[in-house]
Amino acid sequence: MNNTDKQPTAAEKMFGDFAPKLAELTDRVLFDDVWERRELSKRDRSLITVAALTATNRPDQLRFHLAKAIENGVTEQELIETITHLAFYSGWPGSVTAIMIARELFSVSK
Repeated sequence: MNNTDKQPTAAEKMFGDFAPKLAELTDRVLFDDVWERRELSKRDRSLITVAALTATNRPDQLRFHLAKAIENGVTEQELIETITHLAFYSGWPGSVTAIMIARELFSVSK
């Protein structure tokens, strides 16, 4: 962190003490640059990211991005449908893992 008044980012909290450069790249390149590009809406980026994480069976990152997708205007039903659709294109096990994570996250928010 550059400013002592600034709260640490999620990346800084998770691994900044161990891998500060990775935390910096996550914050400055991925979230400050890639996610802010105007060519796609954040909503579309969220759907694409959830699809990619489901297809590649990345449950740890999926937890964060399902919640971020909701913040970016994707509905729970749209996320469930996306995960269901992917079962036939990228594999049943990844979709089952993703749907169980979604179920856990969405039940907490209600």
